[in-house]
Amino acid sequence: MKLPHTSLEGKHLPVMIDEVIKICNPKNGGNFMDCTFGAGGYSKELLKFRATKVVAFDRDSQVIELANKLKDNFQSRFVFYNKKFSKIDLTSPNKFDAVIFDLGLSSIQLDDLSRGFSFRSKSELNMSMGQTEISAKKVVNTYSSQDLRDILKIFGEEQDATKISRNIVKERIKNDIKTTDELVRIIKRSKKKDYKKINESTKTFQAIRIFVNKEVNELIEGVIKATKILKPGGKLIVISFHSIEDKIIKFYFKNFSKNRSRSNKYLPENVDYLSLFDDYKNKVIKASSKEVKRNPRSRSAKLRVAIRSSDKFIDPEELRKKFKYLTDLEKRIA
Repeated sequence: MKLPHTSLEGKHLPVMIDEVIKICNPKNGGNFMDCTFGAGGYSKELLKFRATKVVAFDRDSQVIELANKLKDNFQSRFVFYNKKFSKIDLTSPNKFDAVIFDLGLSSIQLDDLSRGFSFRSKSELNMSMGQTEISAKKVVNTYSSQDLRDILKIFGEEQDATKISRNIVKERIKNDIKTTDELVRIIKRSKKKDYKKINESTKTFQAIRIFVNKEVNELIEGVIKATKILKPGGKLIVISFHSIEDKIIKFYFKNFSKNRSRSNKYLPENVDYLSLFDDYKNKVIKASSKEVKRNPRSRSAKLRVAIRSSDKFIDPEELRKKFKYLTDLEKRIA
C-alpha cells in the first residue's frame, strides 16, 4: 500500500533503511518494534510486508498525528505509544523478531526552529524531545559553572567547556539567557578563532540536549528492556550518532555475548547466564556514500546489531555500573 507523505514526513529521511529492513528480513512476516518512530520511516517500510505487525514508540507528542494516520491504514497491524522507550516492557506481552533504535535527533525536531535544537534558531532555549523535567533554558540559567563544565565536557566532549561555562555564568548575571541565538553568541566568543571543523556550537548543544532528555539512562534502560522482549534469534538493531551512544552499545553487545572475553573486570567470572546474545562480530555498518550525499546527517551514523541468545534473561546490572558516572551526571539537580 502506497501512502501519501505529509510535509513532516518529507523532511525526514530514515538512516540506513535498506540495511535495517534487510537485517529484519520481514518477507515472511513477524513482530517488530520501532522504538524511535519519528516520521514513521522504519515502521511504514516494515508494514509493506503483509504478515508483519509493528509496535512503535516516540516520546515526542508532535508525531502522534503521523502515527494515527498509519494506524488508520494498518488497523490491527500497527500500535503506537507516545512514551519513552525506557517504558517498552510495560506495553506488550508479545516477543519480537527485531527491535530498532535510531538514536539520531529527528529532522522533524531539528528543523522546527521553535524547539531550540538548532543553533540556527532564535527561539527560546528548550531542546526537549518530549516528557522531560527541565528545559535547556533552566540548565543554562541555574546550573553552576562546575556543573555546566561537566555537562559540556563529558556529554559533548567540548575542549573549551571551562571557558564556555564561565562565560555563560558571567552573561546570565546581567540578564537571563533566554534564546538559542544568545547562547550561540556566548559559545562563539568562547571558542578558538581557528575552529573550523564543525560549527562551534555543535558540541555544546549536543551536551545540553543529552542532559535535558536524560538520553544515556534512556538508552541503557531501553536496550536492556528490548533484550528482554526479543525472541531467541531476535535482533537488537541500534543506530547511534555520537561516541557515548556507540560506546554503550559496543560494550553491551560485546560483553554480554557468548564469545565475550572472560577477563572483563566488570563481569563476574564463570557466569554463563549473562550470555544474552549469540557470538557478537563487533561489526559496524555505516551509510553508503550515496546515502551520505542524499542525507548528510547519516555521515556519522553507526549501525550495530546483536542476536538474542536462547539463554534465560538475567538483568545485566553490570551495564548500569559501567556507565553510572554518566547517569549520575544526568541526575544532577541545580
